[in-house]
Amino acid sequence: MTADFVWRMEDVLDLYAQPYDPQRPLICFDERPCLLRGEVREPLPAQPGKPQRFDSEYTREGSCSLFMNFAPQSGWRQVEVQERRTSQDFAQWMQRLVDEQFPEAEVIRVVLDNLNTHTPAALYQTFAPEEARRLTKKLEFHYTPKHGSWLNMVEIELSVLSRQCLNRRIPDRQTLQREVSAWEQRRNGQKATVKWQFTTEKARCKLQRLYLQ
Repeated sequence: MTADFVWRMEDVLDLYAQPYDPQRPLICFDERPCLLRGEVREPLPAQPGKPQRFDSEYTREGSCSLFMNFAPQSGWRQVEVQERRTSQDFAQWMQRLVDEQFPEAEVIRVVLDNLNTHTPAALYQTFAPEEARRLTKKLEFHYTPKHGSWLNMVEIELSVLSRQCLNRRIPDRQTLQREVSAWEQRRNGQKATVKWQFTTEKARCKLQRLYLQ
């Protein structure tokens, strides 16, 4: 397990160190569940010296998932609300990445975790063999180690989204999509990105115990 962790870690870190190539864009992908909650009582409006106040009680309005693509080298992200997060949802998201977001790219390098739906097999489960093969030839998957999903830069961007947009009760998917779209537009306009500083060299120094086992 240790050797596999090291190999996968260095694979991702070396990928981050490569220069920007528009023909081989780097995309970090992840998804996260999101609970929908409504208000039982109307919040009390803010007043001078007093913030808006909410009742501790709320209603459960179901759940959904957020899918995000993040291109750290260009400061671009795409986030959408999905009803589910099945193999078919992942496959269709990858199809859109290829055909709508980067149709001119030779290959798209995708960093992602080891969730059992995040596999090339999902494409064959969803599409005809010819289409699945066309897509897999355009997608180059780079998996983070097990228990090492923190190496995926999109997790940092999802954390920013949580703090800036999801830190309140949102009652339905339509409202959630409107809010995350506004956040996405603002962040893309700023070309906000992650200043990644953890390199292969630093990993070999700080995580020596993994290399000596």
